[in-house]
Amino acid sequence: MHYDYVPHPKRQPLRWPDGKRLAVIVTLNLEYWDMLKDTTEPYYAGGPPAIPDPVPGNILDVPNFSWREYGQRVGIWRLMEAFDGVGVPASCTVNAKVGLERREMVDAVLERGWELVAHNYEQGDLLTNYQFDKDQEEALIKAALKVFKDVTGRDSKGWLSSSLRSTPNTPDILADNGLIFLCDYMNDEQPYLIQTDNGPIVSVPYSVEINDFTFFHRRGMSTSQALDVLKEQFDQLYLESAATGKLMSVGLHPHVSGHPYRIRATREFLEHAKGHDDVWWATREEIAAWYLEIHETHIPAGGT
Repeated sequence: MHYDYVPHPKRQPLRWPDGKRLAVIVTLNLEYWDMLKDTTEPYYAGGPPAIPDPVPGNILDVPNFSWREYGQRVGIWRLMEAFDGVGVPASCTVNAKVGLERREMVDAVLERGWELVAHNYEQGDLLTNYQFDKDQEEALIKAALKVFKDVTGRDSKGWLSSSLRSTPNTPDILADNGLIFLCDYMNDEQPYLIQTDNGPIVSVPYSVEINDFTFFHRRGMSTSQALDVLKEQFDQLYLESAATGKLMSVGLHPHVSGHPYRIRATREFLEHAKGHDDVWWATREEIAAWYLEIHETHIPAGGT
């Protein structure tokens, strides 16, 4: 795979559909962690732990496992209530094992008509484990996509890797299996094409900057500080989007943002963004399908 380096000033203005100015995607990551792994190596579960002392995968790590499971039992439902209350949709990524073991979460998303995006098989089994074995990587991706279809009744059109840890083979595998977008690359505020041996796939950027892991567990922000960051990001991108369409990506995790003392940051940010009529509450699939049609008007072939 490859993609062109086209700096912002070399692009044509991006015009979202229906005169929308700023696209906003708030992601709820629906993730599943195995209680035990058959390994003496530390179990990297994707994202910061609540208690940092590493424990081998074959030893039960009660505090970290149960802290993460809080998001499935409690946090996700509080977040869904916040989105329902404001009247805006989320875009949800989902591990295959959530569909197999925590089906109620998937059903709640489907009942709301929100987007679901395939998000690996199990959160702690990173694609980078298969960096040098493309066949095994493809087998894992196909297994996750099969469960996604079985559970949701439709094919996933996009992919987010656990911890955004994909390989050089991932875009080719995804395109070969009919997917049209990948979210792992965080190098832009607009979509762009990644070229693969199996045709183009759209990069719809995710963010670890505008992300509750970063706010609360990497930088120790308060709820009010996190809300300030969300509003600052939105306001600046909204200002810039008068000249060219921009995308604001927000990454949330139910076991982080779903706590009572943090929910205000999500709710008040959504209210702030909803106060602008020309915001596009887009799905990633909508953006990718649209961009495949119009990309030449934004970044022509060859990047000029």
